Formats: sequence, structure tokens, C-alpha cells
Amino acid sequence: MPIYRSEKTKDYVVMSNVFLQRKDLSIKAKGLLAYMLSLPYN
Repeated sequence: MPIYRSEKTKDYVVMSNVFLQRKDLSIKAKGLLAYMLSLPYN
């Protein structure tokens, strides 16, 4: 599953919901991935 990042503006994240629909990932794993994708690049 490739992850595509695009330039963000302040205080919101746009991400694909494909990983949220996966049955093989736990709720914790999905939340952690969403959190990590929301972090800045630095």
C-alpha cells in the first residue's frame, strides 16, 4: 500500500481512507498510522 504525501496547509490532514477499510489492521494500528501521517515532516 503506497503512501502519498502532499503539501499541507495548517491544521488539517487529507489522507486516503483505504487503510481505514482494511480488515487485517487493528483499530490501534489504524489510529497510529493516521496519527503518524498527520505529523509534520521535520
